[in-house]
Amino acid sequence: MNVTWLTAFLDFRPGSFDPGVAFWAAVSGSTPSPARGEHAEFATLLPPSGDAWLRVQRLQSAAPVRVHLDLHAHDPAALRRIAGDLGAVLQHESGIASYTSPGGLPFCLVGAHESARGGAVPWGSHRSAVDQVCLDVTHDRWEQETVFWGRLLGLPAHDSGAEFRRLEVPDDLPLKVLLQRRDDDEGPVRAHLDIATDDPAAEVERVRRLGAAYLHDGAEWNTLGDPTGLEFCVTNRQPTA
Repeated sequence: MNVTWLTAFLDFRPGSFDPGVAFWAAVSGSTPSPARGEHAEFATLLPPSGDAWLRVQRLQSAAPVRVHLDLHAHDPAALRRIAGDLGAVLQHESGIASYTSPGGLPFCLVGAHESARGGAVPWGSHRSAVDQVCLDVTHDRWEQETVFWGRLLGLPAHDSGAEFRRLEVPDDLPLKVLLQRRDDDEGPVRAHLDIATDDPAAEVERVRRLGAAYLHDGAEWNTLGDPTGLEFCVTNRQPTA
């Protein structure tokens, strides 16, 4: 394993930052930290237990809302060399090294600080946890992108049918990683967050009360949109303690 921690960053347009932060703090049971950065553009969603794995960023342009990953490592320089060898594209390196994957998904390489994984949050009759990032990979990029992420993270993978490939993330990391093959070849690789819960119907109702819009359902998940238009899924996976 090449990484010690994973962080999901929720990147919002200037006008959607406040409602996006409020929604995801409520969904995850977190408390937003004070803003930081030159333009007060960053904040951390502080969980009720364990170290943080969700952070937010106010974009400086009207770019689409998105999810990007921060990969934490004891030796970020070594991970940068691995990323370059695997075909990652360096975007900038002023303080934090920012890249895109071969398929265009943004990610950053940072130092190791967090280590304590928290548990699911109780909501009366049920529990839930924002515990997975799903990479939505275009059909033409599937093999290249799935190999890239497995080797960059240093994790074995296994297929679940033709549509999914799961990386075997250790239990002490806060986010599982799932790759999903899209049917189209348009646009870059994207990412969305998944919620595990022991009562999907109750969790869907809870997040809808917080402002989520119901979009559609699948065999094992429900797809919703947050108030900024960012899609996410409520799954029937059981949250860990």
